[in-house]
Amino acid sequence: MSINPEWSTPGQAAGGQSWGEPPVHGQQPPVQWQQPPVYGQQQPAYGQQPQPGYEQQPPAYGQPQQPPAYGQPQPGYGQEPGQPQPGYGQQPGYGEQQPAYGQPVAPAPGFGQQPPAAYPQGGFGPGSAPAPQQGTPSGDSVVRIVWIYPDLLSTYGDRGNMLILAKRARQRGIAVETIEVRSDQPLPSQADIYLIGGGEDGPQALAAQRLRVDGGLHRAVNQGSAVLAICAGYQLLGTSFFAKGAKCQGLELIDIYSDRGETRAVGELAGEVDPRLGLPRLTGFENHGGRTHLGPTVSPLARVSVGIGNDGQTEGAWRGKILGTYSHGPALARNPAIADLMLRWATGYDTLPPVDDTWSEALRNERFAATRPNPA
Repeated sequence: MSINPEWSTPGQAAGGQSWGEPPVHGQQPPVQWQQPPVYGQQQPAYGQQPQPGYEQQPPAYGQPQQPPAYGQPQPGYGQEPGQPQPGYGQQPGYGEQQPAYGQPVAPAPGFGQQPPAAYPQGGFGPGSAPAPQQGTPSGDSVVRIVWIYPDLLSTYGDRGNMLILAKRARQRGIAVETIEVRSDQPLPSQADIYLIGGGEDGPQALAAQRLRVDGGLHRAVNQGSAVLAICAGYQLLGTSFFAKGAKCQGLELIDIYSDRGETRAVGELAGEVDPRLGLPRLTGFENHGGRTHLGPTVSPLARVSVGIGNDGQTEGAWRGKILGTYSHGPALARNPAIADLMLRWATGYDTLPPVDDTWSEALRNERFAATRPNPA
């Protein structure tokens, strides 16, 4: 066996530097011995000089790092604090100091006003869908999906709506970014699809209050983003709703208001969808105590055949790219065609490549077979 001349001999380190004699048992090692590195520090590669800051001590165990100021973006890996990551989140206003909770801010454009006569994507009015583009998606852009306040509004598996949207997009080669925004975080206004789930009265009222103060959803809607709102999320899109016996102000994004019904609506929900949307029958599960009343500038999502929905006659509402429903299940698991509708609104294309819907069709057929139509 050959010996590398650069290897150290006993009592001598590489390069001829003396290690010293090994310490006697029970004695401290001589000072020329290198101390072991502090646990958790990154070690330089063999033969390389330590990186800048290598010998700096990390904070003592249990001592918190100094966090960035609220509303300031987190630095990316290897970036200096205060330098935001490139890409998504660079929209105007992102990273700016947010107002203190409960303090009034300038309202979003159009807030509290009737929807404009013409929206982006071709100008659609009450009861008409946005004008689609011709063709199919090319996969060269990213569809950004925001789930709003999962810490407040997420019942009956509503997170599944985000997962189904993302999966059905990726099955068609459409790149997707999913973003979960908690109620103590600013809401980005440059996403393509916004999802709002169901929740109990207290969280519903708190979500409406924080969304009004934030204003991000109003800006997104005015810029042409799509919104899917379920149950409590559907109610808070309107002018008012009731929570814990008190009337609460809604977001005024669509012309509806909700009050309390004499009985609670619990059970299967089904109906024939507005034919202008080109969707098959609606199916879902409802559990709510509200009754929702539609104004003249919105259209019912469906005519009820099973269950209560809005009032026993109609279910949900839609206008432009905003769609609300009482359907849980999750809604998009039972109604994948609504997921595809949201994706078409987000991409601007009138058709999407087909995907295998064997299992979702089996689920739909099973649930329809288990329901009994309302008495005529």
